[in-house]
Amino acid sequence: MRKLKSVVMSVAVSALICSAAASAEEIKVGATPVPHAELLEFVKGPLKEQGVELTVVEFNDYVQPNLATDDGQLDLNFFQHRPYLESFVKERNLHLVEVGGIHIEPMGVYSNKIKDLKDLRDRAVISIPNDPTNGGRALLLLQSCGLITLEDPKSITATPLDIAKNPKNLVIKELEAPQLPRSLDEVDVSIINTNYAIQANLNPLKDAIYIEGSDSPYVNILVGNPESVKKPGVQKVLQALKTPEVKKFIETKYQGAVVPAF
Repeated sequence: MRKLKSVVMSVAVSALICSAAASAEEIKVGATPVPHAELLEFVKGPLKEQGVELTVVEFNDYVQPNLATDDGQLDLNFFQHRPYLESFVKERNLHLVEVGGIHIEPMGVYSNKIKDLKDLRDRAVISIPNDPTNGGRALLLLQSCGLITLEDPKSITATPLDIAKNPKNLVIKELEAPQLPRSLDEVDVSIINTNYAIQANLNPLKDAIYIEGSDSPYVNILVGNPESVKKPGVQKVLQALKTPEVKKFIETKYQGAVVPAF
């Protein structure tokens, strides 16, 4: 009889485990590796305890995650700031929805040739991101350094054609954002998004010769589509990324190169 009870209990426990696994809600998120995917990996355990199976799909570009979220291949993506999302949605006529802000990655100015921007030569070559909002953001950073003046000093979508004053006759070279760290040996200065700087083993606080202030409006956000945002698991992902534990993780791991926005 005891043996029979043991078998019955074992079957019951197995059934409960299978039931829990079957009822877990899968949320698939597209993210760039650093720091976005790292943050998502950090919250996988807590989310699993809440019945959410988080699947992280890594991307190395700023286009495919939005397209895959719009067509439902992904529930969420985590790689971009609000100005980029707004520009991308307008340009592509997509239906993406902001879910919430998580952190800021201050953009930095890097160089393998100079240690201070005052040493920048005339006709120096500067590489910047080639997408509209990050390119505009880079030009605003150059303006804040006093190197250029834009026709509209507050434009977040400025291009090199919008430069009104360029006393040093700087040559602006637009590249895909992931290629910027690799351009450092070919240009005088490169303005690099923090996630790609970290991936290239550049420490924004130590290696950047100039860095954006921590009050930057470019908060990195979770983004979904009109259907995915209805899923209970999506809000659980957002809340999991905004806990004191995540805040401590960001502050400890990235040492100011990534700043919590909550």
